[in-house]
Amino acid sequence: MEEIKVWTDGGVINEKNIGAIGIVILIDGKIKSYKARIDKITNNEAEYLAVIYALKKIKHLLGKNKIKNSKIIIHLDSELIGNQLLGKYKIKEENLQKLFINFWNLKIEFPLLEIKIIPREENSRADKLVKSVLFEKKLF
Repeated sequence: MEEIKVWTDGGVINEKNIGAIGIVILIDGKIKSYKARIDKITNNEAEYLAVIYALKKIKHLLGKNKIKNSKIIIHLDSELIGNQLLGKYKIKEENLQKLFINFWNLKIEFPLLEIKIIPREENSRADKLVKSVLFEKKLF
């Protein structure tokens, strides 16, 4: 069974209304990094979108059949979002409920998916990707 490790992060500069996601995927001994700017979102929405993007990217990289036999471990440093994804916390905000449904519909295709909440220090690569988008010189 193949094991794929993923680190995700999301962030926002509220006063500038700029958001970003960062994803690091360790697959077949190689590190793949992805980042994107997504404006007009909250920090929690960015965290969700990073996880959703990661799952879609893994599905694209491996194909539908291979993901069924691959253990996917998603690491994120947001305690709130991590516990919502694990079903431990209720989701009160309507916008996050919609993102959770999107996640849940994707999750069905990943029978061996694990969610791990990690300290922020252990998520530095994904965090750096987010910051590289948020603080690009051309934005200011």
